Amino acid sequence: MITVHHLENSRSQRLLWLLEELGLPYKVKRYARDPKTMLAPPELAKVHALGKSPVMTDGDITVAESGAIIEYLLDTYGQGRLRPAVGTPERRQFTYWLHFAEGSAMPYLVMKLVFDKVRSAPVPFFIKPVVKGVADKVTKSFIAPNITKQLIFMEGELAEQPWFAGTEFSAADVQMSYPVEALAETMDLAAAHPKLADWLARIHARPAYQRALKKGGSYSPVP
Repeated sequence: MITVHHLENSRSQRLLWLLEELGLPYKVKRYARDPKTMLAPPELAKVHALGKSPVMTDGDITVAESGAIIEYLLDTYGQGRLRPAVGTPERRQFTYWLHFAEGSAMPYLVMKLVFDKVRSAPVPFFIKPVVKGVADKVTKSFIAPNITKQLIFMEGELAEQPWFAGTEFSAADVQMSYPVEALAETMDLAAAHPKLADWLARIHARPAYQRALKKGGSYSPVP
């Protein structure tokens, strides 16, 4: 039996969604974040050495990392579903976006979160202007421009096709959901990126997505 070790408000939510799209039976074991640090609890380290989410077990097999779990599920249970055929342009797009989500999009969102915390962290009053100044400088000169560039890039892709891997919904859209949802928490996507906002509305309307929300509980993505 597949078990998703599900940390609240985390990347593991999209694995519940993928399992619902595939129609596979699974169990959910829930974990709460530390209310002060927002980190995963130490119990997750009993499942995987790094103690992070997402992690999934399938019998005596343990798989961690969103992309690796998605590939495992598609290889083992997909039967050709939710992934374009090998050798097609769509498959190359699929592979690109499957890796883009965590390899390119999420690092800047995590950096933004870190520097936002640095900016508001309690420090002695005489160095607070310095700390805030450094955080503001890094955000303005490096983090924000790169996030904007990526948003423009994603918007352009969805202006050409309805889904990230072409004309059909795929697991690449599942993987891309988390960074886009995290961005939507901090900005009005529809104002500057209507295609991306429309894509987000369409994935949220999918019955499998709604079922996954019921299985996973309240959800607000935390980079």
